[in-house]
Amino acid sequence: QVQLVESGGGLVRPGGSLRLSCAASGTIFSFNTMGWYRQAPGKQRDLVALINSRGSTNYADSLKGRFTISRDNAKNTVYLQMNSLKPEDTAVYYCNLKNYRTNQSFVNYWGQGTQVSVSS
Repeated sequence: QVQLVESGGGLVRPGGSLRLSCAASGTIFSFNTMGWYRQAPGKQRDLVALINSRGSTNYADSLKGRFTISRDNAKNTVYLQMNSLKPEDTAVYYCNLKNYRTNQSFVNYWGQGTQVSVSS
């Protein structure tokens, strides 16, 4: 079992920055992917960014250049640096971990979500 604990959400003005953190604990396999999804009210949950344990990243195209994902493997922690925030970035941000048992088989885990609100 894996637990994910998120922190760093809040209210920020347009153009501001926030940094989200997500710490994972439990049985984490050597190859895994950690990252973030977000869900705005009335919308589906969408990919923000992912990073695997080898450091390869994947971003939603619309967020490249403003958001940066990173991780500390020793701490099993993933970070999301969000810059130049816009009102449309307002959403609940969910931490995700894909725990790979084999090359093609993984178990999906979710955090409880952290609210990010961008408003003047």
